[in-house]
Amino acid sequence: MWLFALFVAVPLIEIALFIQVGGLIGLWPTLLIVLLTAMAGTYLVRTQGAGALSDVKRSLNGMRDPTEPLAHGAMILVAGLLLLTPGFFTDAVGFALLTPPLRKLAIRELGKRIEVHAVGSGPRPGPGYDPRGPSGPRPGGPSGRGDTIEGEFTEVDPESQKRPTHSPSGWTRH
Repeated sequence: MWLFALFVAVPLIEIALFIQVGGLIGLWPTLLIVLLTAMAGTYLVRTQGAGALSDVKRSLNGMRDPTEPLAHGAMILVAGLLLLTPGFFTDAVGFALLTPPLRKLAIRELGKRIEVHAVGSGPRPGPGYDPRGPSGPRPGGPSGRGDTIEGEFTEVDPESQKRPTHSPSGWTRH
């Protein structure tokens, strides 16, 4: 229901602001302001979006949780959409979302309302779970012995294997 109210209220607010601002400064200056805010918004979104993308890459390269940089990037994307939408109210909200302190506040408030559940396969992590094992990473790979890879195998007798009943396709080697 609140989404419906938003879709009705925002255009009404924009129409009222266009009428008020257009009445004060005239039609062409009003349209020029809308065009300039869209251009300025596009530039700001591009520069801040590139910064957010590099923050996500740094988080992933540093094996840190990329949730916050991704949230900042999503808000920058929403800000860009709002700034490209003609109107004074959407421009004000879009420019507000481009300020990092307001984004941090919004992320903190949204974080209070979001519940995260982990989904995956394999052993379920419990208290004290460490994906690197009990003693953390070891030199020489997971086994700690250089190039040795532990595993199990079964030896297959070549004579017991069925021979193909068809001729090779030309895509395989003999």
